[in-house]
Amino acid sequence: MEQSNQAPKLNINYHGRRFRTVSNTNNGEVNEETVFLYFQKEDRVWAEYEGGGIVKGHLIAIVNQAGELDMRYHHLNEQGERMTGICKSTPEWMDNGKLRLHEQWEWTCKDRSSGRSIIEEL
Repeated sequence: MEQSNQAPKLNINYHGRRFRTVSNTNNGEVNEETVFLYFQKEDRVWAEYEGGGIVKGHLIAIVNQAGELDMRYHHLNEQGERMTGICKSTPEWMDNGKLRLHEQWEWTCKDRSSGRSIIEEL
């Protein structure tokens, strides 16, 4: 059986999409003022984010065929702390045709607590 060198066809392309936080648990740092700008090449996804207490942040992820993101993130907050974590994002198509991402995350710094957030495409 011959194997293809082509990347698998992905159901969602995140490139150029902008998101804003709509909910977060109390131990999270992003909020409704935090804006994310996503980029994608094949199954690699990355983003920049800032606002709402975040000076500058970045994430990098691998996306699977279902559009789920397995990511690592880091940011600098307004207190001058460098924060790091891991996150799994599960996409949902909203009635307006835009994406909502349900995120389960965990800090890899400080108290290593975990939480949930939701971001929606602008």
